[in-house]
Amino acid sequence: MALEIYQFPCLSDNFGVLVHDPERGVTASIDAPNAESVRGALKHKGWKLSYIFTTHHHADHTDGNLALKSETGCVIIGPKAEAAKVPGIDTAVSEGDAFRLGSHQVRVLETPGHTAGHITFHMPTANVAFVGDTLFALGCGRVIEGTMEMMWNSLAKLAALPGNTSIYCGHEYTLANAKFALTIEPENEALVARAREVEALRQAGKATLPTRIDLELTTNPFLRVKSEAIRKRLGLESAADWQVFAEVRNRKNKA
Repeated sequence: MALEIYQFPCLSDNFGVLVHDPERGVTASIDAPNAESVRGALKHKGWKLSYIFTTHHHADHTDGNLALKSETGCVIIGPKAEAAKVPGIDTAVSEGDAFRLGSHQVRVLETPGHTAGHITFHMPTANVAFVGDTLFALGCGRVIEGTMEMMWNSLAKLAALPGNTSIYCGHEYTLANAKFALTIEPENEALVARAREVEALRQAGKATLPTRIDLELTTNPFLRVKSEAIRKRLGLESAADWQVFAEVRNRKNKA
């Protein structure tokens, strides 16, 4: 039986996500930006919380952990490299670990860069990945605790997932990302069209997520470091891929 996925806004620009296996009656919250929003989403769907899957330790992804665990007895699964920073963590996982949400396998990918121990939860049978703040629609997370090369390697790992993989990100940043992306690759017709779609969605008050790997590969400048047009515009025709990424990221930081 197919997973049911419910995405909802919380805080100022975060997204919460509930993942439910109706066959087994189990539900996971992808991160817990705050308890009130997750609690409201659970009530709306009529689901009982079984797990919290924590992608990284930042407070806007973990503030609801302890309250929700106290109320529901849920199990919190999070990154081994950040276990000491994740409130209420029960199970610490790292690259290559796998477990089940009901009848569906969950694979753990280490995707550091935004934080030193950031992880992604990939569910291959459902063609979905929960990437936290590593990859955004038309963007990527700031490199805060890792290095540019580390972040590029994480993005390349996600880019290698099947093209039809749905990607759930931690924030609604797509409109600002689209405007920046057009400064990096204005000749990309797919990007120009997508930017128009994003603007229309946001004007209508609609979410731009989830996205898909194949869509990001054709429009996201942070993944398109092999583009000759991008390399020429940046003056980095012969640079390593991670160096092109680093220049794009540095420009975004200043935008």
